[in-house]
Amino acid sequence: MSNRIHEVKSWSEFFRPIAAGERSHELRRNDRDYQVGDFLILREYDPKLGHYTGSVCEALVTSMTSRERPCAVSDEGLHPDFCILSIRVTARSEDLGGDGIERQATA
Repeated sequence: MSNRIHEVKSWSEFFRPIAAGERSHELRRNDRDYQVGDFLILREYDPKLGHYTGSVCEALVTSMTSRERPCAVSDEGLHPDFCILSIRVTARSEDLGGDGIERQATA
């Protein structure tokens, strides 16, 4: 099990339901070799305003579906450049004192 940390941009429409515990997955381009056990540092980005909001949450990758790890339905259903990450929020901005995540993120 991996424990790498990936700092990623998360548009407000996706970030807010994750931070609120209403969404437990992320569809992402698989350009970082995501693995179960990795952490995501999700930084809320408002595309309408063109900047980060300052809200942050940390999430653990608990499961992953990709071309290499297909779901039960079909291995043809997911483009090879993308993956679906099942995630569990482990900390939010208010838990971390705003931007206070001390882990070292991967580029």
